Amino acid sequence: MGLSTAPTAPTVPADPPAPVMVGRAYLSFVDTFRRTWRGSAATMFGVPVLQLLAFGYGLGHLIGRTNGPVEGVTYVAFLAPGLVAASAMQTALEEATWSVMAAIKWQRTYHAMLATPLTAGQILLSHLLWAATMVAMSTAVLLLVIAVLGLGTGWLVLALPAAVLVGLAFAAPAMAMTARSEDTQSLTYLYRFGVVPLFLFSGTFFPISQLPAWLERLAWVTALWHGVALCRDLVLGRVGWFDLVHVGYLLALLAAGLLLADRAFRRRLVV
Repeated sequence: MGLSTAPTAPTVPADPPAPVMVGRAYLSFVDTFRRTWRGSAATMFGVPVLQLLAFGYGLGHLIGRTNGPVEGVTYVAFLAPGLVAASAMQTALEEATWSVMAAIKWQRTYHAMLATPLTAGQILLSHLLWAATMVAMSTAVLLLVIAVLGLGTGWLVLALPAAVLVGLAFAAPAMAMTARSEDTQSLTYLYRFGVVPLFLFSGTFFPISQLPAWLERLAWVTALWHGVALCRDLVLGRVGWFDLVHVGYLLALLAAGLLLADRAFRRRLVV
């Protein structure tokens, strides 16, 4: 009789490394965008360009005729970098609020992802990377228009990563808030009482020195003011040491948002 051998347990293949998992989840967002981009293209690419042309040249002509340059440049040159930062904020928040809410509650895309070896943290990172991609695409078009119109300097190229940083600084905390929300009411409040005032009073359309003193001091601590100031310095070639403060502020906000979002995603998605 031959010697009997004990049956061996089937080998379970190990999960791919975390970067591979994040990359695969990211590609799922790319695939979704390829099928739905027509519905959001006008908002992403068209609206900021129209704002630049309408306010920059239309309103700017009147401002220039009555008040002259704004901070040493034409009004359209002053406005253009502000719109880059504001567009980055709006694009990032759109992805970090309504898309996240849809993935959690309406389409349950995140739950389908969790049926694979993906973790909640990997889903968060992949969606945040996709939000950064959306910001890069939308602001790249606007920066290209600014370059063609001759409104920037060579430093304009660095405004693209700066705009992505602005978008991420808004997206991460917004994802944390959305993951904790049970309905859309909080998102409505965010836009009504947060995004709109930021858009209007953070230096996008006029220098915040025109504001009352108390409101100017309040604008200094807003993320959008730091983003507008950073993008404006880069586009106009006025780079200085204080831009490091802007970058540091936005990085700190991104880091805090990531911590909060990671905790919120685990609490919401992991049973």
